Amino acid sequence: MKTPAFLPCVDGARLGLGGAPLGNLFESLADAQARAVVDTAWADGCRSFDTAPHYGHGLSERRLGDALRCHSRSSLRLSSKVGRLLTPQAQVPHVQHGYVDTLPFVQHWDLSVSGVRRSVEDSLQRLGLAQLDAVYLHDIDAATHGPQADAVLRQVLDEALPELFRLKQSGLLGHVGLGVNDHEIVEQVLRHADLDVLMLAGRYTLLDQVALPMLMPKLVTRQVALALGGVFNSGILATRVTADMPVNFNYAPAAQVWVDKALGIQRVCDQHGVSLPAAALQFALAHPATQVVMLGVRSAAQWQTARQAEREVIPSDLWQQLRHEGWIPAEAPIPGKTSIAKELA
Repeated sequence: MKTPAFLPCVDGARLGLGGAPLGNLFESLADAQARAVVDTAWADGCRSFDTAPHYGHGLSERRLGDALRCHSRSSLRLSSKVGRLLTPQAQVPHVQHGYVDTLPFVQHWDLSVSGVRRSVEDSLQRLGLAQLDAVYLHDIDAATHGPQADAVLRQVLDEALPELFRLKQSGLLGHVGLGVNDHEIVEQVLRHADLDVLMLAGRYTLLDQVALPMLMPKLVTRQVALALGGVFNSGILATRVTADMPVNFNYAPAAQVWVDKALGIQRVCDQHGVSLPAAALQFALAHPATQVVMLGVRSAAQWQTARQAEREVIPSDLWQQLRHEGWIPAEAPIPGKTSIAKELA
C-alpha cells in the first residue's frame, strides 16, 4: 500500500504546520516560542509538517527536527525542499531573503544531480532523521528565475526530478513533488513528468482562484496529492480588512483590486456572522484536490485561532451569496459539496 503523503490531525482535521515562521520569516522567534508552536500543533493532533533549507538557512529544519524527534517516526509526515544549497559563512547579513537572524549560511541555487542529492542529505542531517516523507523542488517558477526560467525547467526535467525519483527508489524519501507559488510552472512540468505531491501557495484561495480552471482538475485526475499553502494570501484574509488598513497580498503590499475584493467578501461574511479567516480556510479545504492545508503560524495562539476557524459553522447561504455576487466562480467547490457534478445533479 502506498504510504500517504500527509496525515490528518488525530481528530480528522486537515491542517498541517508550515515551517517558514520557524525560520524567523520577517521577525525573530525565540527557540522556546518556536518549540511551543510545534508542541501545540502536535498536542492538538497535527501530524503533517513541512520545512525547507530556505527557511532561516537551515534554522527551521533544525528546530522542527529537534521538536519532532521524540515522537514515533511512523506517526508523522515530514517534508522539506531542494533547489538551494547552504554554504557556511562566518558573517552573514541580519536579513537574508526575508529571514532575520538566520543560521550562518548563505544560499545558492543548484538543481544538478549532485546538488539535489546533497540537499536531501544535508536536510536529513539538520533534521536528525533518516528519511523524508516528501521532497519538493522549491521555487522553480519564472518569477523567481527570470531569464533563466527556461534553462531551470530543462534542468528540473533532465536532472532534478529524475534524481529525486532515484532517491525515492533508494528509500531516502517517500514522495516527489514541487513547492511553488505559481500554477503555470506546475502545468508545464505535468506535461512532461509525473508528480506524487504538490505544495501550492496562494493560487487557490478565497481571493485568488487562478489555479481553478486548468490545474486543480488535473491534480484530481492525475492523483497528485495537494498541500495548499498561503490560503490567507500573506495576511489579507487572516484578519478583518478596512479600506485604509495596509495589507499584503502575495508577499507584497496589496493592489487596490485585491483590497476591494477582500472587502466585498468580508461584507458578505459580516452579513452571515462569519469570520473572514474561517471562510478562507474552509473554502480552500473544500476542493477535492486538497489533501491538507499547511498553516504558517508563529505562536501557539495563532494555531488555536486557525483551528477555531476550521470548526466555525458557516451557513450554506454565505457560499451561495458569494457566488451570486461574483466573488467566487460558480464552478468552485464549496464546503458541504463533494463535487460540482454532485451539486448540480
